[in-house]
Amino acid sequence: MSIWWSLHLRREAASVPLARRLLLGAMETAGVDPDISYDLSVALSEACANAVEHGGGGALGGSCEAYRVTAYLDGEKCRIEVTDSGPGPARGVDTRLPCVDAEHGRGLCLIRELADHVHIGAEPGRAGTVVSFDKMLKWRDDAPLLAV
Repeated sequence: MSIWWSLHLRREAASVPLARRLLLGAMETAGVDPDISYDLSVALSEACANAVEHGGGGALGGSCEAYRVTAYLDGEKCRIEVTDSGPGPARGVDTRLPCVDAEHGRGLCLIRELADHVHIGAEPGRAGTVVSFDKMLKWRDDAPLLAV
């Protein structure tokens, strides 16, 4: 079985825990292992926080004050995309390793550690940045939506 949802959120700090709680609730209801759910929720929080802080300057659905979160639970994998209208990381900047004493820049590194695959790039045909990541799912024994 597969499920997906998409949110169009204002670029406000209050939107980050909303997206995180929705993801956690969906995965708990589906029967995803709590450790996997937690990892994905932290990665989602980091991607949303980046969209809130850096995601303006272009047009996403007519407003630079919004961003979009889409999550897909499909079979044995969860894929999450966070799309904003910001410029994304500057070309040539290494987004994998922040400076040890940096106050910012750890979010993308954390996402890379928590997910199996990460892609940061532009949305084809639109201005903006897409942070997408996926992770193989583990299911609780009593999972109601257990992948078959």
